[in-house]
Amino acid sequence: MLKATIDAEIFRESIDAIAALVTECRLHAADDHIWTRAVDTANVAMVSLDLRSTAFSSFSATDGELGLDITKMKNILGMMGKGDALTLNLLDEDRKLELSFGGYRYSLTLLDVNTIRKDPNPPAIDLPGKAVISGDALNSAIKAAAVISDKIALGIDPDAMTFYMEAEGDTDHIKLALGEDELVALNPVRARSLFSLDYLKDMGRVMARADAVEVYLGIDHPVRFAFDIADGNGHVEYLLAPRIEAD
Repeated sequence: MLKATIDAEIFRESIDAIAALVTECRLHAADDHIWTRAVDTANVAMVSLDLRSTAFSSFSATDGELGLDITKMKNILGMMGKGDALTLNLLDEDRKLELSFGGYRYSLTLLDVNTIRKDPNPPAIDLPGKAVISGDALNSAIKAAAVISDKIALGIDPDAMTFYMEAEGDTDHIKLALGEDELVALNPVRARSLFSLDYLKDMGRVMARADAVEVYLGIDHPVRFAFDIADGNGHVEYLLAPRIEAD
């Protein structure tokens, strides 16, 4: 059972965070939060989202699992106006989720959770390097790199005390190095890995809204991005596998 009311923009932000990687997911409801964890079809990236009951103006739920069509949900939420209140009501008897806002009432048929991939287990990876950067600055660097390449290196240089983002195309090169005074925080452990910009561009559009994004790195290891949403009442994490270049 789920019955809740939330600011439309907050819920749209949550769905956008999931939609950056997957088109469907298992959404779990509990008495004090909703959450999901999913991997993309290529097993390259993972998204985790946790939205606490405090993000809602009213919230009542019992333990359960919903199969959500994220693409359809995103399209519906795109119709909502700023300041709209969204009411979610799970109709148990026919497995439909009712969405009400601004005079509209949608009845969204839920997916069979048995047809959706099971929740992945987060890998136990040591990522000792950490930089905390504004989401807007991170997204801007991703967009700049995408102009000349399809991949970007993220790294930490402890000697220069910088977090850097670097991309190289056939003829062009771009590098942005940020020192401690330009970052929210830095743990200067040497790190560098290469990543696909196809994934990062979609993640970057979501992270651009965050005041601060924690970036965890190793050497030729995945990158983990962690940031808050919903005025601190929600949390999102992305994990992206590195791109391995042939010699």
